[in-house]
Amino acid sequence: MLLLNRFSSVLAQGTDWSARCQQNEVATIQGLECLFANVLQIITAGAGIIFFCMFILGGFQYMSSQGDAKGLANANTTLFNSAIGLIGMIGSYLILKLISDLTGIPELLRFQVPGGL
Repeated sequence: MLLLNRFSSVLAQGTDWSARCQQNEVATIQGLECLFANVLQIITAGAGIIFFCMFILGGFQYMSSQGDAKGLANANTTLFNSAIGLIGMIGSYLILKLISDLTGIPELLRFQVPGGL
């Protein structure tokens, strides 16, 4: 049990949200921060996995087309769309980072619910 308590935050997630999202084991409105952060982590990881799978699929389509023009066009479309998706993900982060740097708002990339009344 001591070993489990020592690594419990590693097994659950990277950030210890228990102090921010609950008080006396009751969820608070700041729990939206935890929910948003967890959903964003899942979406980002899912998008990365989808990009990787689409890139592999496009490669297999390219290799198995055997010079067929229609097969090559499908493979190129798949590879192009996966690259556009990756560029879109990275670009959206960089645009938010640029806006944060230009406006001087350091917490623009962090979702935060204001504290209690």
